[in-house]
Amino acid sequence: MASISEWYVGKNVLITGATGFMGRVLVEKLLRSCPDVNALYILVRTKAGQSMSERVQDMMKCKLFDRVREDNPDFHQKIIPISSELTQPGLAISPEDVQTLTSCINIVFHCAATIRFDEPLKHALQLNVIATLQLLSLAQQMQHLQAFIHISTAYANCNRRHIDEVIYPLPVEPKKLIDSLEWMDDSIVRDITPRLIGDRPNTYTYTKALAECVVQQESGKLNIGIIRPSIVGASWQEPFPGWIDNFNGPSGVFIAAGKGILRTMRASNDAVADLIPVDVVINLTLAAGWYTAVHRPKTALVYNCTTGGINPFHWGEIEHHVMSTFKRNPLEQAFRRPNANITSNYLIYQYWILVSHKFPALIYDLFLRLSGQKPQMMRTLSHTHTHTHTRVYFCEFILTVCGRNCAELILVIFQTFNFDVRQLNWPEYIENYCIGTKKYVLNEDMSDIPAARQHLRKLRNIRYTFNTVLLVFIWRVFIARSQMARNIWYFVVSLCFKFLSYFRASSTLT
Repeated sequence: MASISEWYVGKNVLITGATGFMGRVLVEKLLRSCPDVNALYILVRTKAGQSMSERVQDMMKCKLFDRVREDNPDFHQKIIPISSELTQPGLAISPEDVQTLTSCINIVFHCAATIRFDEPLKHALQLNVIATLQLLSLAQQMQHLQAFIHISTAYANCNRRHIDEVIYPLPVEPKKLIDSLEWMDDSIVRDITPRLIGDRPNTYTYTKALAECVVQQESGKLNIGIIRPSIVGASWQEPFPGWIDNFNGPSGVFIAAGKGILRTMRASNDAVADLIPVDVVINLTLAAGWYTAVHRPKTALVYNCTTGGINPFHWGEIEHHVMSTFKRNPLEQAFRRPNANITSNYLIYQYWILVSHKFPALIYDLFLRLSGQKPQMMRTLSHTHTHTHTRVYFCEFILTVCGRNCAELILVIFQTFNFDVRQLNWPEYIENYCIGTKKYVLNEDMSDIPAARQHLRKLRNIRYTFNTVLLVFIWRVFIARSQMARNIWYFVVSLCFKFLSYFRASSTLT
């Protein structure tokens, strides 16, 4: 049996979503571990005033490609950008490019999707379902295509308590739904969205389930594999531990907690945090591509790529390791000392939101106004609450999945494409993840850690001073002016004094 790397020799690969987080890691892994791959064709659109070529240049300058750059300084010659737009008919690919792709592509990796949980249904349908349909139509024209790998999500079927490696039927036919929504006004679609998505939490999970059905319908004509990752986080091992380049998912929460902005989050301490390192997902994706092309399964093979059922770790444990890491390796210019907690009680959560979030933010914004600066903390806090609120469901949801296909594939791969999460050491991974957010997302220098620790000590002293002033204020306003309050205060102090005296006497006798 040839190795996975050997199979990719001379292959032409088409990748959608290559400029996104997972797409970039996929491109890097292919170039590094399969150096003899012929060419990587990537679909790219113009964005935020950047042309297609500028976006690709920015991607290749990224630190992620440092190891590839050392091995092959001309690696960029293997990357061929194709102008495309997923929201346009035919993906807006020119006839010349269509001719090129249909004549040479051997394998397709479809990573592109909108991952916004609050995306309007029509737009989510366009990006996650209609674009998939059009890409499948293009794939059917490819003369040398050997495999089509679709990246889905483990939460596509989160309305079920047990998720097997099968594609579950939906109560609505995807193509009929697309035709029905096409003529509807946006306001009408918005009104009927809750009834359409049913017991799913958002349009993202619903449209990803629709996309799976669309892919299954084409599985008789193509060799198809479907990858279902859970919550994708920083890299575990490759290209280096802790690589992350965005605020999505847990990264934004970790940073907000490390900065002292986020002090509480609604979740269950005992719930399993089903994080999956991005390099694990990519290794499985490439291995599944090889396996699908070589074995040509009669039906689409589904791979549930999760950790909860194999190597579980809980949100309470993650909170502990995140806080301890950021206390040892603090972020620069923190708002407060890191001290977040998780609670599943709604009333306690609202209390801490008021006391630990809104009240300090109002005071800080007032200070900024008085000093002639623009207030910003309440706006930052509002954004943080929105980010965490949309993820509450996934923090409390218990995902029970069957990973039989992953387990079987582990038996036939080599270590170069390791995705065996049983080997994952969670405390080490969480520490690398936190440090990765500091180095790669916030671009902070590790040599500045002593200054950041000094800043935390300053914040601690400010807190002690504030607490002392607050205690004196309470004494003057409430206790010093009320005989009953003084009596209660003296009673409490006398009890404490008696307890300490008893403790000293017991210690002396012992």
